[in-house]
Amino acid sequence: MAEIIWKDRKRIFFGLPWTFTKYSISEDRLFISTGFFSVKEDEVRLYRIMDVSLERKLWQRMCGLGTIKCCSADKTMGDFEIKNIKKSREVKEMLSNMVEDERTKKKVSSREFMDHERDELDDYNEYDDHDTY
Repeated sequence: MAEIIWKDRKRIFFGLPWTFTKYSISEDRLFISTGFFSVKEDEVRLYRIMDVSLERKLWQRMCGLGTIKCCSADKTMGDFEIKNIKKSREVKEMLSNMVEDERTKKKVSSREFMDHERDELDDYNEYDDHDTY
């Protein structure tokens, strides 16, 4: 098994770790384990994570917690959350850096089309070039 770099549990109010949801990160994967009697273990390769954001509601800030939201290209996991963890800002930064490093190592890039008007204009010009009058 890969060496675990970070691990924590989902916490409840007041920051107590009395839940059966465990999170961990290795060099190239993020693991989520849930359940007590029926245990479900999910993992996502870090290079499949597209975006990472942090949400900290008032009660979470008061308890020193936060939720990391991950947009993923993984087919089974899809988008997911790492809920109510301690040191959420530091974990988010660490995860974000690890994702970028892994994407660079694997030579994975995502193409984002920021300028939709330009795309529409290009589509229009394609048709215009082929028309004969």
